[in-house]
Amino acid sequence: MTRSHTIRVQLGERSYDVVVGSGVRSQVFSALPSTARRALVITQEGIPFAIADDLKSAGLSVSTLTIGDGEEHKSLSTIEAIMVECANIGLTRNDVIVGVGGGMVTDVAGFAASLWHRGIAAVHVSTTLVGMVDAAIGGKTGVNLSTGKNLVGSFWQPRAVFCDTDALASLSPQEIRCGHGEMAKYHFLTGDNLLALELAERIARCVQIKADIVGADEREGGRRMLLNYGHTLAHALEIATDFSLAHGEAVAIGLVYAAHVAHQLGRIDQHRVDQHRAVVTGEYGLSCALPAGVSHEQLIQLMHGDKKALTGLTFVLDGPRGVEPVTSVDLEAVRRALHSMEVR
Repeated sequence: MTRSHTIRVQLGERSYDVVVGSGVRSQVFSALPSTARRALVITQEGIPFAIADDLKSAGLSVSTLTIGDGEEHKSLSTIEAIMVECANIGLTRNDVIVGVGGGMVTDVAGFAASLWHRGIAAVHVSTTLVGMVDAAIGGKTGVNLSTGKNLVGSFWQPRAVFCDTDALASLSPQEIRCGHGEMAKYHFLTGDNLLALELAERIARCVQIKADIVGADEREGGRRMLLNYGHTLAHALEIATDFSLAHGEAVAIGLVYAAHVAHQLGRIDQHRVDQHRAVVTGEYGLSCALPAGVSHEQLIQLMHGDKKALTGLTFVLDGPRGVEPVTSVDLEAVRRALHSMEVR
């Protein structure tokens, strides 16, 4: 096994490690509660790792629940199915739920762990690039409603997260693009040239950036909102396209759109907008064009329902002080920015 990277998410008594590297899934047993006698593994078809055998060898009684693939399964009905399975196998407050998969799996598994008996231990094994650099880290869990993404959820920190880079070889080009969309976000938050790093180091650096922000603002009262850069439009696009546009691809478009909104508000100049486009399309090879046929008014309506909306339309925008949350964004500026976007 090659050298791994360990990043500590500093949250007092709820602090935990994120371990990045090849083969690190073999360390899962080290994160299990000493009280655990049973484990429920939540995963999906096609996930390259079978963690159940490792857990059994650690002396646990293990059950596996395979949930559906796709955002339509990131739902309250899936949570109900998990709760029923927890009851059927006799999972107690001393036991553990292990999420093995991408961001959807860890979101759902973490939410389920926060609910069962009012909270049991969770451990995540992340198998996608977007999960490793973002979704599995920080304890935000949840599911979708027809009216918006991640509207129902909780803050529930895992005991550990294992980002096993062996899984990345199995990913589709679209899944790789998803991870690159989130990496591009970190570029604008820090200015780091992430592409200059070896892959495991790049993932570890993204984890460190997020861990530092989460450690300072666990429940998104201020600084953690920066991690939503590009996400206001992104979530609307995912819903408007019935999730044919994947999350990271939508974030890439949302980053450039946020730059257009900031420009319309006089926060940045055209050169800075062009820099956003150059990073997203040139350095990360992602599209920044709106999908053809998507109604601007539908997108605006969906953005109004975004969970970050505090007072009117709320965006995370670039500006003279860097990236920051901005509330009560002028509706006409939002419309003009949409008209400024390329359509493909």
